[in-house]
Amino acid sequence: MIKLIIGLGNPTDQYLKTRHNAGFWLLDALAHRYQGIWKNEKKFHGDYAQIILNHQSIHLLKPYTFMNNSGRAVRAVARFYQIELEQILVVHDELDLPEGCARLKFDGGHGGHNGLRDIISACAGRNFYRLRLGIDRPRSHQVVDYVLKAPSKESRNAIDGAIDEALAVLPVLIKDGAEKAMHQLHSRINP
Repeated sequence: MIKLIIGLGNPTDQYLKTRHNAGFWLLDALAHRYQGIWKNEKKFHGDYAQIILNHQSIHLLKPYTFMNNSGRAVRAVARFYQIELEQILVVHDELDLPEGCARLKFDGGHGGHNGLRDIISACAGRNFYRLRLGIDRPRSHQVVDYVLKAPSKESRNAIDGAIDEALAVLPVLIKDGAEKAMHQLHSRINP
């Protein structure tokens, strides 16, 4: 059962609207939907909220350690609440999915994503859930420049659509498990 949902992104207004903050965008929408109140928690190195979803208490965290050091925050909150790696869902941007596409998976490598790389290293394992929000791969830009820039209005609308689809299956994930949630999310018509 999922007990902790981490949204990956970078703090400060400079990065607020960039593609790399798609994980933050989803967590903000999730907290708003379930009346979670964000508080800066220094011991967790980020903004923390708690929600009730399908009668389950779920911890939410947006690390403020910057993307490349996300593992420190994940490790801190997981240790404090004694949450196993298998009970964690990490929400992040995904270059290898088109904009508007959301996919759920368990385990796997980091795929070049520095936030995932740091979590795997800091938590000494990779067997956690990932909710991947497609941002598409740049055609003519360097990857770093691309992920650290704001998407066009059309692209942001597509990403927001994927966030809405992901939010719709999170109650299924919490109540019925990953297999049913994956089936529901992955059978939707995505780009």
